[in-house]
Amino acid sequence: MNFSAVTVSFPIDMETFEEILKLCEEAALADAVRYELIMNIQAAKNYEMSGFCVLVYDDEYNKLVGLASAVDMMGLKTYEWSIVVAPTYRQLGIGQSLLQEVYKGLSMREAEGELALTLEQAPFGAMFLANNGYQYSFSEVTMQGEAKASEQQENIVIRRYEQADQQILIETFMAAFGDTVEEAQDLIAYNTAAENLILWVAVMEGSVVGTVTTREENAVQWLTALAVHPQYAGRGIGSTLLKWVQQLAFDEGQQHVLLDVEIDNARALSIYEKGGFIKSTQIDYYVYVNKA
Repeated sequence: MNFSAVTVSFPIDMETFEEILKLCEEAALADAVRYELIMNIQAAKNYEMSGFCVLVYDDEYNKLVGLASAVDMMGLKTYEWSIVVAPTYRQLGIGQSLLQEVYKGLSMREAEGELALTLEQAPFGAMFLANNGYQYSFSEVTMQGEAKASEQQENIVIRRYEQADQQILIETFMAAFGDTVEEAQDLIAYNTAAENLILWVAVMEGSVVGTVTTREENAVQWLTALAVHPQYAGRGIGSTLLKWVQQLAFDEGQQHVLLDVEIDNARALSIYEKGGFIKSTQIDYYVYVNKA
């Protein structure tokens, strides 16, 4: 067999996108794992995203048999990457070749950090990463809830973010996520500049008491960065924001609300579970301790 590898920067063309979809579907059928969730294939079409794909082809059949994708989600030169190989090609060293090309791509782009992603259910992902010097760091769970009409709390108004809200949101993100001032500022900048993201704030008695960011994606409303200012914790504001997003999705004719949450965030998990959200998938994040 003869193989060739090529690295392409985002955005990718539609033909390559279709090839990637086909490879992810083939691997998903074999492993019962939704690989598209970690391959960032939608981001790969986005002109505003910084990232790249490594494509390995079987030259005899002109078939895509291996893929690595890496994306700088926050524009901070920290890349999230993952790898998938067609099931019948997995004992031929393609994964190792993809990994070496990922390293080259990160070096060329002067990456300052990296996170390797694998799905909890993926049969070989964790083993592959461990064998190459990577160590488990944390996990995020994707949870799914219904888009539905929900009773709203009358004394809370939810509106779009304004520049005057910045300081209170910095305090909110620092308390909720353990961010530094700079990290909180970067999160606000990203959630107000990235395509399709809308940053909202909850206002009660004239004060900003919480926040949430939403993103429409086909028949789904994504929810991110839900946080409550520590001064107003325990007053049902998180649940109110969650119900408001479910109402928003219902009004927009969408079917589901999806969100990601770290599995160590017990308080947030409790809010989502009480709101009827259930676990859909789990993504595990790894950092390298030394490159084998």
